Amino acid sequence: MERLGLFTLLILIVSAGPVVGQTRDSHPGLPHLERRGSATQLIVDGKPYLVLAGELHNSSSSSVEYMKPVWPRLTAMHLNTVLLPVAWETIEPEEGKFDFKCVDGLLEGARENNLRLVVLWFGAWKNTYSSYAPAWVKTNVERFPRVQMSDGRGTERLSPFSAAVRDADTRAFAQLMRHLREADGERHTVLMVQVENEVGVIPESRDHSAVANAAFAAAAPAALTSFLEKHKTALELELRTAWESAGAKTAGTWQEVFGKSSLTDDLFMAWQYATYIEHVTAAGKAEYAIPMFANAALIRPNYEPGQYNSGGPLPHSIDVWHAGAPSLDFLSPDIYFNEFAQWAGRYTRTDNPLFIPEAQGGAAGAANALYAFGHLAAIGFSPFGIDDQGNAPLDLAGITIPGERPDNGAIASLYAALSRLAPMILEKQATGGMTAALMEGDAQRSARVTLGEYTASMTRAGGASGAGARLAAIFLQTGPNEFLVIGSGDAQIAFSTDKPGLPIVGIESIDEEFFENGNWVPRRRLNGDENSQGQALRLYATDLSQGKIYRVRLYRYR
Repeated sequence: MERLGLFTLLILIVSAGPVVGQTRDSHPGLPHLERRGSATQLIVDGKPYLVLAGELHNSSSSSVEYMKPVWPRLTAMHLNTVLLPVAWETIEPEEGKFDFKCVDGLLEGARENNLRLVVLWFGAWKNTYSSYAPAWVKTNVERFPRVQMSDGRGTERLSPFSAAVRDADTRAFAQLMRHLREADGERHTVLMVQVENEVGVIPESRDHSAVANAAFAAAAPAALTSFLEKHKTALELELRTAWESAGAKTAGTWQEVFGKSSLTDDLFMAWQYATYIEHVTAAGKAEYAIPMFANAALIRPNYEPGQYNSGGPLPHSIDVWHAGAPSLDFLSPDIYFNEFAQWAGRYTRTDNPLFIPEAQGGAAGAANALYAFGHLAAIGFSPFGIDDQGNAPLDLAGITIPGERPDNGAIASLYAALSRLAPMILEKQATGGMTAALMEGDAQRSARVTLGEYTASMTRAGGASGAGARLAAIFLQTGPNEFLVIGSGDAQIAFSTDKPGLPIVGIESIDEEFFENGNWVPRRRLNGDENSQGQALRLYATDLSQGKIYRVRLYRYR
């Protein structure tokens, strides 16, 4: 109880306002989030910015020399932003002695190639482990204790209950943010920062060290229970159900408040990680107040806490994280599973804009990105391992995807198109007039979206070869009866209406357009066999690689 009270006090002090350094007010025009119409957008140099990104492999950014040939490849793929780690061990190899030569080299490489950066702080944790902490932290177990198993064994995870770990991590992060302010405060190469990476506990549902056991047996923090009470009607369903099933108490131990289940262990760890990261984040923002977020490794079907990263910012614990880490601007999912629409949708909330820092690439990733930007007003999308060359077995974040690495060419083609349409996409995210359809897996036979007074119904095309493929299309309305359409995959789209007026929808025209000399230029007028005798728009898997966009004009008749 005494330790928790002190910790909460420290959090409140840090969260109350900057104690050192400068805030955003000291640097006008800093990257920041802003609500524009119905979307929350990233504002860079005074304008909305669509993050067309890719994340490097974990160790690529540890060498400026290694990155020299990589930067031009990323530019050639039409990225505008790169997500890259900065490891604690890289900037503070000896305690109190900071070295930012690598960071400066990364800034220079990005600028020379007209790229922006999102920095991933690999501090105390990367995917639950503490492998990027400095040697002077790893080797001093007495000073920097570890998460413990129920049988007393230690793990390769620094303890979120340790003030020594937290304070050392916080000092290093604050120094990094101070350096970024000094080196980049006027240039804005760095747009955002991810604080830690995929935190959580495995292979048990919570830490069983003595300090953790004492905290678990003590009262659940009043700061959390009062947050639940205040936001009761808006809480995520699984969290609200657990709390109300236990009596919706505002005082009591963790098990008294949330029930005796492994979910309670998860929520308990979520609070510990969130309040730890709040301390780190608030200190970093006091130095340089650009957007900051935390990311989550998601849950495989039917997995229990401990089989996944228990305590991470998962959908059922988003509200716990919002209560414990108010300095974070949003929480993000790393999505490698097939149920993209479901996972991305759970992180799209009025109090949590969607940004996807890690994802599957290839053609599936391109389809997912279309849906994220067009239907969920995502800030950005970022396939993992964007610096890959060639094919190799794929094992990402502990999740093995059978087969070979996805071809980054599909992402490059998509980003080429989206970079040209970004101003329109950003405008329509805020004002409306845009949507996207996504088809996932064999079981989904169609997807249906509304476009003004029209309904677009997408089905698979190409026969059996298209079965199971991931398909997507984004629709941008340019007039009452006119739309631009970009697709990913073999699909057919028919149009109908249930709005008052003439009942049948016809296709007036479909023009195949290409981007030339700064403009979309029409080529073929698609008719007859190419539009199913005026019945449907046909999309092909090769459209993206060929740079095609379709301009569709509809009309109504009886």
